[in-house]
Amino acid sequence: MDDHPVFRLGMTALVGTLDGMLVVGDAVDVPSAVALAVRHDPDVVLMDLHLGQQSGIDAIRQIRSQQPRAAILVISMLDDDESLHGALRAGASGYLLKGASPEEIERGIRAVANGEVLLGSAVGGRAMRLLTARAAAPIAFPQLTEREREVLDLVARGLDNATIAHRLALSPKTVRNNLSNILVKLQVRDRSQAIVTARRSGLGDA
Repeated sequence: MDDHPVFRLGMTALVGTLDGMLVVGDAVDVPSAVALAVRHDPDVVLMDLHLGQQSGIDAIRQIRSQQPRAAILVISMLDDDESLHGALRAGASGYLLKGASPEEIERGIRAVANGEVLLGSAVGGRAMRLLTARAAAPIAFPQLTEREREVLDLVARGLDNATIAHRLALSPKTVRNNLSNILVKLQVRDRSQAIVTARRSGLGDA
């Protein structure tokens, strides 16, 4: 699932040459990616994190909820902590960068198909340190849902609703609704107070 046609065609051609593998479809956006996964029930889904104007992380969540048997291997050019942790938290079984060799990609596909977690050499060590650190840290604002914490974190970074909606592949109305719930649950008056409260608890770090 990738919105770049050249990369998508190249990946389809590569996988088609691998022994025992069959490509059942490709997609350019979140709705078509989810629809294909539901229709074909694949063993492995290869996922980019840029799907048009939407986020591959949202596609991962939806596919995992509807096709929990499918293993998802992210192949992305994004190597920042937020993208890496977001993909793994959403349910990805592996994460490779687009500079990975054909051999690494084949190894990644076979590993996640066998139920293993595969992290490319470029991100593996950092991913484990990141996940260990976040697992050990207490959850800020446990009264919030995971989505509300994501929204609050981005609000605390100074992003406006339209940018948050794009980043999380949500509608602006959904972002506004989440923000209203956050204000009530945190018992703060407005967005500015929510930002101050969030930053005091460690949210909003770039």
